[in-house]
Amino acid sequence: MERELVEYIAKALVDEPDAVEVNLIEGEKSTILELKVSPEDIGKVIGKHGRIAKAIRTLLSATSTTSGKRVVLEILD
Repeated sequence: MERELVEYIAKALVDEPDAVEVNLIEGEKSTILELKVSPEDIGKVIGKHGRIAKAIRTLLSATSTTSGKRVVLEILD
């Protein structure tokens, strides 16, 4: 569920939605989501002073409370 949420938000923000990739790494107590976008769109996903990235992370933490796992978003360049 978290993977689809991040993918949906990222595709809505960027100019090249086909370049959006989200990799899911499952652990025992945490889940890591690796977000890859094109180099031209990295600023749109992070936002000024990291505000958009922080908002995405806030949404992820809200959705992950039901599963009891910690969700970490990593934006790769």
